[in-house]
Amino acid sequence: MSTQSTPSASTPSKAAQYLKNLRNFGIMAHIDAGKTTISERILFYTGKAHKIGEVHDGAATMDYLQEERERGITITSAATQCEWKGMTLNLIDTPGHVDFTAEVERSLRVLDGAVAVFDAVSGVEAQSETVWRQADRHKVPRLCFINKMDRIGADFKESLASIRERLGARPAVMQLPMGSAKDYKGMIDLVRGVAFTFNDESQGEEFFEGPVPPEYKDEFETARRELFEIAAEFDDALLEKLLEEKPVTEAEIKAALRVGTISTKIFPVFNGTALKNKGVQQLLDGVVEYLPCPLDLPPIVGHDPRGGEALTRNPDPTVPFTALAFKTISEKTGDLTFIRVYSGVLPTGTTVLNSTKGKSERIGRLYRMHAANRQPIDEVRAGDIAAAVGLKLAVTGDTLCDENHPIRLESIDFPDPVISMSIEPTSRADRDKLGEVLARLAKEDPTFSYFTDQETNETVIAGMGELHLDVLKNRIVRDYGVGATVGAPRVAYRQTLKRELVVEGRHIKQSGGSGQYGVVKIRFTPLDDTSAVEFISEIKGGAVPREYIKPIEYGIRQSAIEGGQDKFPYMGFKAALFDGQYHEVDSSELAFEAAARKAFREAFVPETTVLLEPIMKVEVQVPEEFLGDVIGDLNSRRAQVSDVDSRANLRVIHSKVPIAEMFAYSSRLRSLTQGRGTYSMEPDSYAPVPNETAKRVYEESAKMREAKRKQ
Repeated sequence: MSTQSTPSASTPSKAAQYLKNLRNFGIMAHIDAGKTTISERILFYTGKAHKIGEVHDGAATMDYLQEERERGITITSAATQCEWKGMTLNLIDTPGHVDFTAEVERSLRVLDGAVAVFDAVSGVEAQSETVWRQADRHKVPRLCFINKMDRIGADFKESLASIRERLGARPAVMQLPMGSAKDYKGMIDLVRGVAFTFNDESQGEEFFEGPVPPEYKDEFETARRELFEIAAEFDDALLEKLLEEKPVTEAEIKAALRVGTISTKIFPVFNGTALKNKGVQQLLDGVVEYLPCPLDLPPIVGHDPRGGEALTRNPDPTVPFTALAFKTISEKTGDLTFIRVYSGVLPTGTTVLNSTKGKSERIGRLYRMHAANRQPIDEVRAGDIAAAVGLKLAVTGDTLCDENHPIRLESIDFPDPVISMSIEPTSRADRDKLGEVLARLAKEDPTFSYFTDQETNETVIAGMGELHLDVLKNRIVRDYGVGATVGAPRVAYRQTLKRELVVEGRHIKQSGGSGQYGVVKIRFTPLDDTSAVEFISEIKGGAVPREYIKPIEYGIRQSAIEGGQDKFPYMGFKAALFDGQYHEVDSSELAFEAAARKAFREAFVPETTVLLEPIMKVEVQVPEEFLGDVIGDLNSRRAQVSDVDSRANLRVIHSKVPIAEMFAYSSRLRSLTQGRGTYSMEPDSYAPVPNETAKRVYEESAKMREAKRKQ
């Protein structure tokens, strides 16, 4: 296979032009909104694929895992590069299911823009809100694509309203749809003032431009005026022209809308039906016209790992190399590490600094990715997204940089697992293989973890939901050939304090020879944030020497993680060290760590703690006739129903439900609604468990420990 290089950028002007013509963007949405279907059309229309792969046939290029093709959903983000009208597009297709939200998080961390896809019938859905908030957090400019305009019940205006109301976003309508459902013919471009219709026999390759149909003339004029007024907010000269009723050009309108889009103050809205091959080419035009190139965005900010001062890197191939590792695929021949390059140039064979680990690593080979396929390349440079082989230490969130110009970029935060289950190998040979496979999966997936329960000697795997763990279990058994059985799902309970406590921890052993001496006084206070553990030192006057503060903090934090006999971690508290005693000869770091652990055990006892459980935000869509039965079932699951609204011909129930009550809910919902109900859920918060339920949880934990001891 031939080796390719990034397009030449040997001079500053060529480098700037390459960056100007580059778009790094992703497709994000609620599950089943049509993300991968749109991605497949993009590959076809840009010439990257010679035929359209359909999700429902299990033939989608971007869904390349066997699990994805069997389930018809996207599980892992897939990257590709294609060309459109002289522009280079780096595209990442992301999952829509909440269990795989880590894939969205790490993609949005490195992308310059995104296309948010909405179902024209459902509008904004639960996971639509989640991915939108993720994009807000990373300040990612977005286009909106209202898909499935050919479906019965499609409503463009209602979808727009849901974007305004549920996302708090300001849509800028770029196109008016012509019809809906079976009467959907195409769209009217408000900037250019032309109507697009499509040849259904040509897979959308042929479309026709024509005048605005007379029946849409009034609606077109109103919508166009509104769009131009939005554009004028971002260009004073344009505003003056409009006020004076002078003619404005298409380029002026587009330039102003681009400014508003890149600033995330507006979100251009397109429409179409990807499955019927309508509107995707116009969306691609929107990507190149309105989403940013690397030069449009502020320089990436990091800090010097040696001194901590802030540093910036411009998207410039002539400055020191900087990149962020945002995804790892563990392979026997060497990990495949996806990187986003923010500055400099990285040739194959280069040694770089992993500033997160403080170690040097060598780049063995570089690849341009097309889903599962790889094209070797000689180098990557500022603005590029590629994959590297040879990195042994790098994991998601690590910074790679020039050894002589170290910088560390902000890493990527991921939610904690909310569900776990035991996994047991079926043979001695499988036991050795299982440990290796779990380590590989944990390196790939930051929301997956595993550990050995020291009391029961069980291996426990933890993830974001039943589907997440089911997919991982299948990969372990089928893809890696490890014989294993899994136990029932378990909830990731936590514990926290009921009230403020002041305790003393003493670790004193002096029986001749070198002794151990450490005394700490700690104030434990509950926090509103149940996911936080804070530690502060209020020591004044040297009651506890400075070198013993860190061991005390370590003892507190480790005790919280270990979680007592029930193994439910303690969270949501602040520990303030305010006094203590030490001995000039017998005090040590270990003595003060032990004293801190004793103080922790003194404070965190059943009488002073409360059990917390993960609460999920659940959205259920059902036909009207099943509404009562579904709400009744949710109430039996300790749900708090907050709202019931209408969406097309369905009723939508918004509620919060403990995850402990949601196991096997999909089967129950199918039974209640004759298979016509759907639901989605995402982690929301932790809340106290009712007394009777908490009592049962603790009793079951005790029985499990006893059963394991007898084995």
